Amino acid sequence: MSYKGAVSPTVKVVRFHELGSADVLKLEEVPLPEPGPGEVRLRVEAFGLNRAESVFRQGRYFYQPKLPSLIGYEAAGVVEAVGEGVDAGLIGQRRSTVPAFPADKYGVYGEVAIVPAYALAAYPERLTAEEGTSIWMQYLTAYGALVQHGHVGAGDFVVISAASSSVGLAAIEIVKAEGGVSIATTRTAAKKAELLALGADHVVVTDDEDVVVRVNEITAGKGARVIFDPVAGPWVDKLAQAASRGGLIVLYGALGGVATPFPLVAAMVKSLVLRGYTVADVLSDPTKRAIAEKYVYDKVEAGVFKPRIAKTFTLKDVVAAHKYLESNEQVGKVVVTVP
Repeated sequence: MSYKGAVSPTVKVVRFHELGSADVLKLEEVPLPEPGPGEVRLRVEAFGLNRAESVFRQGRYFYQPKLPSLIGYEAAGVVEAVGEGVDAGLIGQRRSTVPAFPADKYGVYGEVAIVPAYALAAYPERLTAEEGTSIWMQYLTAYGALVQHGHVGAGDFVVISAASSSVGLAAIEIVKAEGGVSIATTRTAAKKAELLALGADHVVVTDDEDVVVRVNEITAGKGARVIFDPVAGPWVDKLAQAASRGGLIVLYGALGGVATPFPLVAAMVKSLVLRGYTVADVLSDPTKRAIAEKYVYDKVEAGVFKPRIAKTFTLKDVVAAHKYLESNEQVGKVVVTVP
């Protein structure tokens, strides 16, 4: 079931036919897709970019692309058609997508997106589409690690690696909301002032400062109880040295691109817990997901969480958007708008 009235028989979507750099992304004209059972068609107004999509495009993600492949997890728009078994009352409703579907089956880059109905979520009406597509991946990822697993509370010191990413900024806001003390890390001094302005309690510039020394100074020698890291690799050894006794290190990425040695000595001496984690941990459990989505929605609605958009691009410039994402210049979310 869909909107009444004329609908173009073709639409533009982004696909790639080979693995590789951002240049493999192609904006193509395809027949208007129809939703199958349990699916909806979303008329996309904006979509957000994530590091997961960059590594998926290169064939280095948990899922391997089935070429030619669609791409993308997060979009905001209006539901214009529903498949069998889906409430027709959704038609005409503004929704965004939660990254609760496999990357090799669905994709949201384009004028329309077919997604499972269960992946839709309402976002606060006061948000723009650009803001609406900038909340779920970042806040749910940080929430699951810091609140559901880390139980961050008053006075807890939390190290947030690669803090200028959208997930990193969400983590800073969540730590503050839970009463903790955030220690953000960034490679260069260029982003330090901005991270402080966005709420980080402390910023460690790792090109210029020793993270272990600085964390010990900030925590009066106690170390950080929770560490939230997407880099991994040899960096984990430094993080283990900066952790408190009984500390938790949550690894949610491997941006370092190299093997991650286990910091055995520090783990044994300090009784550390190292936990691998992705947002699927939250989204695969209906009860966890409901609690997490309400937490995010309520705090965004109240203005406690304010999604930050680093830069916007238009659909025809999606390749440039991916290149900007991979430049590491951004502080916040990279968003593509769809005319």
